[in-house]
Amino acid sequence: MKNGTDLGFHDETKWRCSCGNSLTLNKVAARYLGSRFEIELPACVKCGFILVPESLAVGRMLEVEKILEDK
Repeated sequence: MKNGTDLGFHDETKWRCSCGNSLTLNKVAARYLGSRFEIELPACVKCGFILVPESLAVGRMLEVEKILEDK
């Protein structure tokens, strides 16, 4: 990913979905506090499972929440 949005994932990860497939980076849409964001996250191409890393869930999203509250 570019422009400071690298979450530490690469094109291929060692993570596997519970359906058995590998997770690969895919652009996914996320909705948070009424706003829509597109971000690349590891996802299963078979079943659509998306892995949201803890650093995003409790770190970056908290930063986004504070920015949106200030608007």
